[in-house]
Amino acid sequence: MSCFGSILSCFYSYLLSEKGLSPNTKLAYERDLKRFSDYLHSKNITKFSSVSQNDILDFLSILQNKCYATSSIYRNLMAIKVLFRFLKKENEIKKNITLNLSSPKLWQLIPDVLTEDEILALIDAPDKSSFIGLRDKAIMELLYAGGLRVTELCQLNLQDIKDNSVRVLGKGGKERIVPVAKPAVKAIDNYLCNHYKIPIKDDKGEALFITKTAKRIDRIQVWNRVKFYAKKIALEKRISPHTFRHSFATHLLDHGADLRVIQDMLGHADIGTTERYTHISQQKLISSFDNFHPRG
Repeated sequence: MSCFGSILSCFYSYLLSEKGLSPNTKLAYERDLKRFSDYLHSKNITKFSSVSQNDILDFLSILQNKCYATSSIYRNLMAIKVLFRFLKKENEIKKNITLNLSSPKLWQLIPDVLTEDEILALIDAPDKSSFIGLRDKAIMELLYAGGLRVTELCQLNLQDIKDNSVRVLGKGGKERIVPVAKPAVKAIDNYLCNHYKIPIKDDKGEALFITKTAKRIDRIQVWNRVKFYAKKIALEKRISPHTFRHSFATHLLDHGADLRVIQDMLGHADIGTTERYTHISQQKLISSFDNFHPRG
């Protein structure tokens, strides 16, 4: 057992007995905090009392560099914050250094948001004369048009697509109807009409997006295709399929959409999760002011 092992064991018991968390949630905490404690070991930090705010921010930045989804990065942060509240309660640390970790520094961890021109360049990059190209264009159009999570996209079936909307099965099996723009619907139609011959059925239904080997596409394959097109257009920003979701929300906000509408479209249970996009938009506003105001 590591030098953190005994303290973490007490913490996990606390989660089950006093916090009343489910075994599955406890397992998620264990995975995230194992990752965090391994990182601390790599920096030769052997006590939680020796951890600094910068150590935590560095750890979260590493997750971002490894292309973890922002939701996963925040889940790791929440696990760390709950742990440090416990450590303070048990007098294992003198000060809870996570109390102020909603500072602007933390927002720097949000992945790059693409401009509208960058989105259009990416979506236009596939070869529209091939099955793969038409499929990939439809995938990227839909990721951007609906702000879907990549797992939600991979789970889509033929019957989920309507004339101007898509039925999405989100986290916790929660269903939502997401309106999508005409370019996305047209791209899906082109993909289906030109190259989709025989429905591919698995235990989830008749898959919408399939591979050359006639299997339902998975999140890693989508990730690889997005990276491929980013390289093709020489896009230097660090992106993943989730970047389309961030860009979707930010662009809606920039164009005046109501935050509650964006919350519903993204399938966020908590408006606070959606509110982080207001910060991205504010950062853009500040940047524009600095660049263009005559006294900026």
